[in-house]
Amino acid sequence: MADRTAPNCHLRLEWVYGYRGHQCRNNLYYTAAKEIVYFVAGVGVVYNTREHKQKFYLGHNDDIISLALHPERVLVATGQVGKEPYICVWDSYTVQTVSILKDVHTHGIACLAFDLEGQCLVSVGLDSKNTICVWDWRRGKVLAAAPGHTDRIFDISWDLYQPNKLVSCGVKHIKFWSLCGNALTPKRGVFGKTGDLQTILCLACAKDEVTYSGALNGDIYLWKGINLMRTIQGAHGSGIFSMNACEEGFATGGRDGSVRLWDLNFKPITVIDLRETDQGYKVARGENSRGLSVRSVCWRGDHILVGTQDSEIFEVVVHDRNKPFLIMQGHCEGELWALAVHPTKPLAMTGSDDRSVRIWSLIDHALIARCNMEEPIRCAAVSTDGIHLALGMKDGSFTVLRVRDMTEVVHVKDRKEAIHELKYSPDGAHLAVGSNENTVDIYGVVQRYKKVGECIGSNSFITHMDWSTDSKYLQTNDGSGRRLFYRMPSGKEVTNREELKLVQWASWTCVLGPEVNGIWPKYSDINDINSVDANFNNQVLVTADDYGLVKLMRYPCIRKGAKFKKYLGHSAHITNVRWSHDYQWVITIGGADHSVFQWKFIPERKSKEALHIAPQETLADSNSEESDSDQSDVPEMDSEIEQETQLTYRRQVYKEDLPQLKEQSKEKHRATAMKKRERAPGNGIKLHFIHGYRGYDCRSNLFYTQTGEIVYHVAAVGVVYNRQQNTQRFYMGHDDDILCLAIHPLKDYVATGQVGRDSSVHIWDTETLKPMSVLKGFHQLGVCALDFSADGKRLASVGLDDNHTIVLWDWKKGEKLSAMRGSKDKIFVVKINPYLPDKLITAGVKHMKFWHKAGGGLIGRKGNMGKTETMMCAVYGWSEEMVFSGTCTGDICIWRDMFLMKTVKAHDGPVFSMHALEKGFVTGGKDGIVALWDDTFERCLKTYAIKRAVLAPGSKGLLLEDNPSIRAISLGHGHILVGTKNGEILEVDKSGPITLLVQGHMEGEVWGLATHPHLPLCATVSDDKTLRIWDLSPSHCMLAVRKLRKGGRCCCFSPDGKALAVGLNDGSFLIVNADTLEDLVSFHHRKDIISDIRFSPGAGKYLAVASGDSFVDIYNVMSSKRVGVCKGCLSYITHLDWDKRGKLLQVNTAAKEQFFFEAPRGKRQTIPASEVEKIDWSTWTCVLGPSVEGVWPVISEVAEVTASCLSNNKRVLATGDDLGYIKLFRYPVKGKYAKFKRYVAHSTHVTNVRWTHDDSLLVTVGGGDTCLMIWAHEPEGLREFKLCDSEESDIESEDDGGYDSDVTRENEINYTIKALSTNMRPMTGVKPHLQMKEPSIDERQGVVRGSRPPVSRALPQPEKLQTNNVGKKKRPIEDLVLELVFGYRGNDCRNNVHYLNEGADIIYHTASVGIVLNLTTSCQSFYVEHSDDILCLTINQHPKFPNVVATGQVGDTGDMSATSPSIHVWDAMTKQTLSVLRCFHSGGVCSVSFSATGRLLLSVGLDPEHTVIIWKWQEGAKVASRVGHTQRIFVAEFRPDSDTHFVSVGIKHVRFWTLAGRALLSKKGVLSSIEDARMQTMLSIAFGAVP
Repeated sequence: MADRTAPNCHLRLEWVYGYRGHQCRNNLYYTAAKEIVYFVAGVGVVYNTREHKQKFYLGHNDDIISLALHPERVLVATGQVGKEPYICVWDSYTVQTVSILKDVHTHGIACLAFDLEGQCLVSVGLDSKNTICVWDWRRGKVLAAAPGHTDRIFDISWDLYQPNKLVSCGVKHIKFWSLCGNALTPKRGVFGKTGDLQTILCLACAKDEVTYSGALNGDIYLWKGINLMRTIQGAHGSGIFSMNACEEGFATGGRDGSVRLWDLNFKPITVIDLRETDQGYKVARGENSRGLSVRSVCWRGDHILVGTQDSEIFEVVVHDRNKPFLIMQGHCEGELWALAVHPTKPLAMTGSDDRSVRIWSLIDHALIARCNMEEPIRCAAVSTDGIHLALGMKDGSFTVLRVRDMTEVVHVKDRKEAIHELKYSPDGAHLAVGSNENTVDIYGVVQRYKKVGECIGSNSFITHMDWSTDSKYLQTNDGSGRRLFYRMPSGKEVTNREELKLVQWASWTCVLGPEVNGIWPKYSDINDINSVDANFNNQVLVTADDYGLVKLMRYPCIRKGAKFKKYLGHSAHITNVRWSHDYQWVITIGGADHSVFQWKFIPERKSKEALHIAPQETLADSNSEESDSDQSDVPEMDSEIEQETQLTYRRQVYKEDLPQLKEQSKEKHRATAMKKRERAPGNGIKLHFIHGYRGYDCRSNLFYTQTGEIVYHVAAVGVVYNRQQNTQRFYMGHDDDILCLAIHPLKDYVATGQVGRDSSVHIWDTETLKPMSVLKGFHQLGVCALDFSADGKRLASVGLDDNHTIVLWDWKKGEKLSAMRGSKDKIFVVKINPYLPDKLITAGVKHMKFWHKAGGGLIGRKGNMGKTETMMCAVYGWSEEMVFSGTCTGDICIWRDMFLMKTVKAHDGPVFSMHALEKGFVTGGKDGIVALWDDTFERCLKTYAIKRAVLAPGSKGLLLEDNPSIRAISLGHGHILVGTKNGEILEVDKSGPITLLVQGHMEGEVWGLATHPHLPLCATVSDDKTLRIWDLSPSHCMLAVRKLRKGGRCCCFSPDGKALAVGLNDGSFLIVNADTLEDLVSFHHRKDIISDIRFSPGAGKYLAVASGDSFVDIYNVMSSKRVGVCKGCLSYITHLDWDKRGKLLQVNTAAKEQFFFEAPRGKRQTIPASEVEKIDWSTWTCVLGPSVEGVWPVISEVAEVTASCLSNNKRVLATGDDLGYIKLFRYPVKGKYAKFKRYVAHSTHVTNVRWTHDDSLLVTVGGGDTCLMIWAHEPEGLREFKLCDSEESDIESEDDGGYDSDVTRENEINYTIKALSTNMRPMTGVKPHLQMKEPSIDERQGVVRGSRPPVSRALPQPEKLQTNNVGKKKRPIEDLVLELVFGYRGNDCRNNVHYLNEGADIIYHTASVGIVLNLTTSCQSFYVEHSDDILCLTINQHPKFPNVVATGQVGDTGDMSATSPSIHVWDAMTKQTLSVLRCFHSGGVCSVSFSATGRLLLSVGLDPEHTVIIWKWQEGAKVASRVGHTQRIFVAEFRPDSDTHFVSVGIKHVRFWTLAGRALLSKKGVLSSIEDARMQTMLSIAFGAVP
């Protein structure tokens, strides 16, 4: 059995030859330490020229294409290509990541630039809009983003002399940007007549709004403001690729191969022509070369760095400028395929499509020889004596050179297609040449390369070959995946495999064969491994593949899917890999990145010493995460964990989908909404108590609060339980299963995470049960782990998506600080380091990872633990580097930093929960034992076994079994709190006795529910194979439990309450004594599930038993015989009801049929609908029929109504459905889609609902959430005005009478956007606020933009600035100033006239102008920054912001471009723009309102969803946004005393909103407490004091 683990040796990147000059520019700089920073492939390189050393930054996973240096010149930002490209900011000294910026750009990041202070970073994407994004890079946060240009942008720079200004340039444009609020507003540069409109390649900013830019034709353009002032013609012969500003002036580099230096006023200083250097490169480049082209320059002091298109870096000393010094070179553009190593010397030979062959010294890390050939080179080989170098060409020829002086020995062309592989025989006598013509030719070396043989067995191109050690055999691989053998030198194919058994191969570079089976993944048949090479001495194999990974495996590796170590660096495909002759190094070459990487091989014995070197940090571990062998060395997974890892919590329909589903079924309502619908009932219910605790798939979710109450979760409810009073209080903010719970260090707030399509985390107060913050928008499917930081400011959460994304939040602000993909495998726990809140750990299936925050990302490293174990829980110890984790085998692992120090055996079976104390730890495991440990896990101080024998008398229930699996443990108030898998919560006293506090059913669906006919009791039966009796009176405990042989789905008390019938899932049923639960009788007549069971009323003479095989059997209880069978149903039976006389049965089936049968024989009756209503039913639990028609929702396809129950006074019908809603209807529920009150607490489907005998309580059970919930019934008369926790029904009824005509008209206005309609009428003349400046191109096309300098009422500025006006011969009218505006927009706006300055001025708006009218002088002054009609206006009432006005305008799309709707915040007196908020409200902004402190601004859009957004207007940051309402909202205003509460009104609705963190929560206004009130269209709001 071959060893299936990854090898213990490893590789370390030692040198990278080359520099990326092609398709990149401005990517070469001096750092503060005078090192040179640049990039090659996917690696950032810091090169120290004095010591000739390189350091590498390996944080990217694809080609790097842009680089920027921080003004302090230590930090570097690099941007990469890829589907989800990201920017890394890293330290050039330590080469560690400082920050990761992600989730904005797609395709790639084309340019980067830091501002003068180095606080902000701007990036430009490669997407179709060339998005420009400004980052606060330390926090990883986007400050502003905007579409950059329709065509490529080549360079971007901050104006270093003016704040918040940027310049970008690219294909045929230059744009000047200003940053205000969250808006980036561009102005196009005006070329005028001074220069040609052409592509600008680079730029540099100078003082006084001057910008210099280099153009494609070699001119330099000088801009002042946005106008072209003058050009410096012919600065270079052709395009200027790079421009670099420094203290002395500017350096430019062009395609003509020269570098020019200019002083600060752009007067020429000197020229350095690199083409005329005495290095003789003219000759070496050959005739067909393009000549030298400069892509990057950097001038510092007296040194100049120059990077060229052909991957060379020159250093020039200014005072000795005709002697440039070549400090780095690599292959030019073109694929690099050929690689050979010298047999005796540390040399590597490479040949490329750039037609050069180069010899590199692996010791000096330098190029020592280079020779140009006539053809692109595809493969190379060195003869065994090291004298000859053979090169295979793309045209089918091969050339042999002497290694010593690179002179040609022979040139042979026998083939027409490319030669892909050639090799010398070990005895040096023959050369085998494999071509794409499916043949291998054999040539004799001594016979001056005469052809001596030919191998013609392949039917596809030859990819790899190897000689045997005795030179008698050759093996080949071809493109069709066949492996063939030939006898040498004749080339005869060997078909008899016997003679090959003893053959030893001189080298192994083939990808096929039993020895290298393991290089292929288990289930793939893809040809993505390009090259392998075996190191026989150390028994390792190195492979190179299409994904840029170098992998190290054991050799031979026989079983598929072997373990490996992987190394990133090359970005795309690696074409070849070879060991050096003495196995010290591995050389790999990249195809597209044409770079040569040299890796140092560190064998096993050295690895041990090397551990003390800090591991090179990478984003992906160097160990194989995806390698997928069935690890034989890992013990079997524990069954519980196995079960839990399979849970996906996916739902067919999430509650979030309801609004869309309702929209889809709109047509259905239209018809019914016209009819008068049944009102909702007057009475309500309130959650009173829940029996249940979620332990079967959650851990560590049970805590003491500050006040000694207990907080935990079950279904969709957070529960706060008071053990003194035995009462519960509930947090009902979630609408689906809660999966995890974490408590704030002060024990007053709790965070809970739920299942959902866009799942949310709620942080809520355990005292007030109010949400403090809701975090949404990052996790799909669900949130499975949470943890607060020690200072309580941060929260970490882990999602259930495939990558188990980890997010770190500032939860009070609701901001995401960082996010990263966690792991492919399930994560069970996340913990933030209590000493360093930037560090955290995650643990889960087969992994433990240590993370630290870097800007907007997290960097993770796997813990080194030899064989990978599954971790179930983890805590930090007494110092920042100590971590303790519990494994699935019962061990505690003790970690220091990332290294496993030792393991201690703690439990039999998995350790599910652990808790750190001041001095020691407490752990709980599957073995049902709680153990207390000292602080080093040296000794176990005490153990408590959870047993029935030690249960204290005050317990609220019974233990189902001894030693239940422990899932949660917590300490406080002198007790240990324990949660078990069976759904029990126990309190263990330090002295030993155990009190059971709460319990519920175990895992499995609960369906059966029956209430006692005259006592406050109920019975439940579940798939967990138990029947339980619960006390509903205030003692709330489980009175009795009995284990059944099978799970059950239904139960029923006899009318006298003495017997209890239980239907089981195997088709049998029992009748038991209701007190002792002992069997009275049992029957087994059916095969399928028993779905409902009912005693007849009165004496309880008959028992009707409905089964899944669609029969109802009727038994006589006394004689215990079957007396009748009801036949004729087509599908399984769902509900049964008897009439009062005990003679008639009503039956519902799953096929939505309603049948009536006569008892006791079971004869089917047909009864007309009108008669059914007259029948007096003893119970009503059916869901079909005219009297309950209205309970089915509009979207009944997805939301089956599963259960119903009519109260005993026949007034209220309660229903439960598949979405977890409990609804109350007024009975009878006639007519479709009746109104109701609805309540959410169960998570998935509600399987059963029952009223107690006196209607005082409603009892419900939820299928998968295993809970039994008890709701208190609040009859009509009793209702004080409480906040109603139910929402009114779904459909807005239309029976409210017509609108006022004004309102109707306004509701239907569709604002056309000026920017779009301008083109329809010819525009001559210039808009008033454009007179002062040149109309830009955009504006001439009629695209009008926001944010312009305000118009002053002073005299027009002097003419100097008015340069020629392109395109129009007329000069603009220069002295038109807005004097007076008649009119006020009142036709479709409201609340838009305000007093200012104690009533001295009034402010209002009309068209796109804001007007301030002084009442004493009756003078108007104007704010004209808006580019389209203003629709709303508000004033900041806070004294800190006097005269601050916000106005919102019409706009088209919400893509953040200049024509998007925007809100301007401005000062009414000075008309200064304070902030511009570009918004996603497509259509326009129809209402704005400031909060009480004046810091927040609320806006409502005209988009179809009527989005509501809250802004921090000073920073331009969006705090929260949410869909407002389906119909038009007219006004939304903050409460005058609040920053978190506001109200919105509009067509037929009022909504009350709360801002919690980043989330907006809303409740509809409820009118039902006033008799006959109807919801009307609301047009305005005022707030009153509470009396």
